Amino acid sequence: MLSKSQLQFIKSLHQKKFRKEHGLFIVEGIKSITEFLHSDYTVHSIFCTSKVEPKIGNFPKKIKLNIISERDLTAITTLKTPQGILALVKAPDNKRLDTKELKNSFTLVLDNIQDPGNLGTIIRTADWFGINKIICSEDTVEAFNPKVVQATMGSLARMSIVYTDLQLVFQDNSIPVFVALLDGKSIYETTFGNEGLILLGNEGNGVSKNLLNAAMTTVTIPRFGNAESLNVAVSAAIFCSEIRKKR
Repeated sequence: MLSKSQLQFIKSLHQKKFRKEHGLFIVEGIKSITEFLHSDYTVHSIFCTSKVEPKIGNFPKKIKLNIISERDLTAITTLKTPQGILALVKAPDNKRLDTKELKNSFTLVLDNIQDPGNLGTIIRTADWFGINKIICSEDTVEAFNPKVVQATMGSLARMSIVYTDLQLVFQDNSIPVFVALLDGKSIYETTFGNEGLILLGNEGNGVSKNLLNAAMTTVTIPRFGNAESLNVAVSAAIFCSEIRKKR
């Protein structure tokens, strides 16, 4: 049974300000937690019900496993349908960007993405295509938001995500930048080469005008039907696919 203070502490991590204050975030589900256990992340503690305990396999003994009641789990979960197990994971410093690491690879750059589901899907998609670094504007939704974490299905454990001023990224960088715009060159006719930054904009407003410059290659996904717009996570998937296809 969890104490009142433990319940309050874990529930506080539902909010961004307390995740930032304590440097912890919540991961739920056996699959996702297992991914973090086998990553560079540090799992702080695990809480599960007696029904789930026999299913979890051999978790490292150094991590304390707390057996709690269904009632306690319901009180601390972020999900409508709890999965019986929850972990607290230490958040890494995600503000350091080493531009040398961007060489000879492709990196997604996200400008003001607001929907947690979109960010989570982009992370999972990038992982599928072997892209392991994402740079986010400081106003993009937090990667450790429970909805983002859940949508990644464990892929967050393999991803390096940096939040920074995107203008500085483009000023200090000589790597080609490909920006998704409606009036760009067709993605199917674009040569991506062996490295680049793929800039994707906000769900409703697109890429911020102050980020655009003449040195960027504007790219569009041609429309063949009547839809007015394309979801940013879907756009990210198409870019990732085309990059891998042409490499």
